[in-house]
Amino acid sequence: MNSERTRSIPLPAYRNILLRATNWVGDAVMSLPALRAVRESCPSARITVLARPWVADLYARERFADQVIPYPAARGLREWGAKLRLAGELGRHGYDCAILFPNAFESALFSFAARIPHRIGYRRDGRGLLLTHAIPCPRKGEIPPHESFYYLELLRRAGFIECLPKEVTIRLDGLDQARQSGLAQMRDHSLGHTVIGVSPGAAFGGAKRWFPERFAEAAATVAKQRKATVALFGSTQERELCGQVAAQVESLGVPSRNLAGQTTLSQFIELVSACLLFLTNDSGSMHIAAAAGVPTVAVFGATNHITTGPTGPLARVIREPVECSPCLMRECPIDHRCMDRVPAGRVSSEALLLIDQLRSNG
Repeated sequence: MNSERTRSIPLPAYRNILLRATNWVGDAVMSLPALRAVRESCPSARITVLARPWVADLYARERFADQVIPYPAARGLREWGAKLRLAGELGRHGYDCAILFPNAFESALFSFAARIPHRIGYRRDGRGLLLTHAIPCPRKGEIPPHESFYYLELLRRAGFIECLPKEVTIRLDGLDQARQSGLAQMRDHSLGHTVIGVSPGAAFGGAKRWFPERFAEAAATVAKQRKATVALFGSTQERELCGQVAAQVESLGVPSRNLAGQTTLSQFIELVSACLLFLTNDSGSMHIAAAAGVPTVAVFGATNHITTGPTGPLARVIREPVECSPCLMRECPIDHRCMDRVPAGRVSSEALLLIDQLRSNG
């Protein structure tokens, strides 16, 4: 799957690189190996990350970035006055290269408007003429299926790396410091030092969500056996959902705290880093927990665990291989069998085994 083709483009000595980051938390985590590869390929260059505000905190923690600039403008082709003003400002910073990890036409038009001389991205969404290095997209089967390889392959075809790694395990930078800060915050929330994290939501749609009562049952089972408390995480829109799970956990005799909508991304990373275990759907939270090196059990149904699953030896995917999964639909049109056939006991048992594995190895 990993071809031995030589570099198709000679790599100039770039000194000032703008990385246009992906827009969503899960994609941002999966793109980290590629962004770090840019730093390894250009160790003396100044690297600036242009990122949406809701993912900027993730990149700000990473050592490969010299600067992170929030990109607050609306998605798509709206608010082009503000976008052109920002493009003009960035154009005065003297970037010699822009690497575009999003596939959108807008990202290419923005870098063109900023007059960055070398503009590198996949040739798709009708934007080829706006790129100086329009990279052909990999065809099915040409690269390993996990999405992290899609970003790495862009760099390989552009000449930044010679070949793809055999496998990818993603880890965030600064985890020791993050964990210590997270433990202090856990104490402030009266959660103690042994906490099970739970993220029962998923932004894509209801088809990705396991049932709240089963999250509660699985979390309470593990918490009782490990003398832990339970913390619920999610967006402001998921606060009610997380409150339902927290109430059910409490009814099972386990202390819990609903933190949905009450943390920044940076605080969330710190809190998750301090968790004993993280239970989740396929979500951005899942990717952060796994990349923080926290034992992570993720329930998959509508989405493809092969392409977007968590990485690393402490991540486990629970799924029921029904005939219609993965359907990639936002809402299930039938009986949600992919989720309905995953019992709480299966998740709690896998979680306890994973915790024991970590303790026996460490």
